[in-house]
Amino acid sequence: MKSVVVTGASTGIGWGCAKVLIAKGFRVFGSVRKDADAARLSKDLGANFVPVLFDVTDAAAVKAGAEKVAAALGGEPLTGLVNNAGIAVPGPLLHLDIDEFRHQLEVNVTGQLIVTQAFVPLLIAQPARKVGPGRIVMISSVGGTNASPFVGAYNASKFALEGLSESLRRELMLFGIDVIIVAPGAVATPIWDKAETVDVERYANTPFAAALTKVRDYMITSGRKGLKPEKLGRAVWRALTIANPKTRYVVTPDRIQNFMVNVLPKRVIDRTIAGRLGLTRQK
Repeated sequence: MKSVVVTGASTGIGWGCAKVLIAKGFRVFGSVRKDADAARLSKDLGANFVPVLFDVTDAAAVKAGAEKVAAALGGEPLTGLVNNAGIAVPGPLLHLDIDEFRHQLEVNVTGQLIVTQAFVPLLIAQPARKVGPGRIVMISSVGGTNASPFVGAYNASKFALEGLSESLRRELMLFGIDVIIVAPGAVATPIWDKAETVDVERYANTPFAAALTKVRDYMITSGRKGLKPEKLGRAVWRALTIANPKTRYVVTPDRIQNFMVNVLPKRVIDRTIAGRLGLTRQK
């Protein structure tokens, strides 16, 4: 049986990946941070889901997780690694707590490299077993190439992840290990329920208060109308299995908007966003 590691499997995209991959006949080692999530997922997803407890920023715990997976594989190679775990830290950059910014990058960038370093040895081809190299799928975002106001920390992490992935893909050509980016747009996940609890009052005395509220409300509305996590799971399955994958897949419910922001001049996009949010300069 082919095996894949999926980080951040407790909810959302990670859960969707685990569900789809198991349905396609894979065994999924899913990283979670809580024993309760491990028990719930094992019950819901069945025997082919194997929980592995670690936080992606804890190098020692990730290493122990990789050792657990290696022991379970019993010498068999790993087919894929899906780097999905991540967080979103909102707020205007001029007023964002620097420790929160650091944490955003620590989880979404440094954590991805910690996991990759730990699991790449399990992806290397085994000619004696007639098994080729595995693949790495990085879960980025449409926000990895186009940034929005008030999620600058998140955008910075995803822009960084895009660069990390491209460098890694070229370095790992030495081993034949491919690195493929999957960039989702809005996905209907519990993260949008968390968005309702974002404390905009902490920025009430800044010039960004009104615009920040508009952005929060828009993200909640559009997110709840977003793609089902299973759709992202199917995109990841294709990235792991098709013969000649592209280097980057965009999966979004609004292809026209995504196309426009990638084609129109940046200044045009700037003015459009500023006009909608009231971020135009006051004379």
